[in-house]
Amino acid sequence: MFTGIIRDVGRVRGVTRRQGGLRLRVQYNNTKEFSNLSVDESISINGACQTVVAFGEGWFEVDTVEETLSKTTLGALHNGALVNLERAIRPLDRLGGHFVLGHVDCAAPVQEIRELGSSRELWIAFPDDFSTMIVTAGSITIDGISLTVAKLETQLFAVAIIPYTFAHTTINELKPGSRVNLEFDILGKYVALQLGRASSQDSGDGRSAARINEAWLQENGF
Repeated sequence: MFTGIIRDVGRVRGVTRRQGGLRLRVQYNNTKEFSNLSVDESISINGACQTVVAFGEGWFEVDTVEETLSKTTLGALHNGALVNLERAIRPLDRLGGHFVLGHVDCAAPVQEIRELGSSRELWIAFPDDFSTMIVTAGSITIDGISLTVAKLETQLFAVAIIPYTFAHTTINELKPGSRVNLEFDILGKYVALQLGRASSQDSGDGRSAARINEAWLQENGF
């Protein structure tokens, strides 16, 4: 599990195709953050949870399988490409972002980048299948970065990018037409699932037999 707070911007230093998948070698800069890596450790690369299979001084490697390539932008990475990096959280870490699983839902295109004085507004299109999982002021992960939905339209949303985030992530590499990895908030997914189940369970008098209320939330661990 991750928080969406990027710890380093790494650079791809090797792309090797292996039986339909990829072996990626990534060079990191923050030696303090990444110096004690181990095999089998999880690392978020542009928001996709990957497993370290080899490492050395200043670098590590992961195997990216077909399922990941079909849902993310990792297959488009090339030598020299910059990537956002975050290690899995520890129980004592500060949760500065939100709960991020590293399970990318889809890749989506950047529609527009607006300059707003000291900040920027990033507009991204998303598939209608995910419309029930996104709300204004809710959390969303873009290329592994925890951000807040500032505006929401039909199949289009915007996030505000502060100068620090722009300078310390790969957001500054994006332009209209760039594709980014999206992970919608896990809480929104569960709520959407339960609402779908509730609407399908009709009691016969037109009312849903299931209700999401305070008692239901407590019963289900919220």
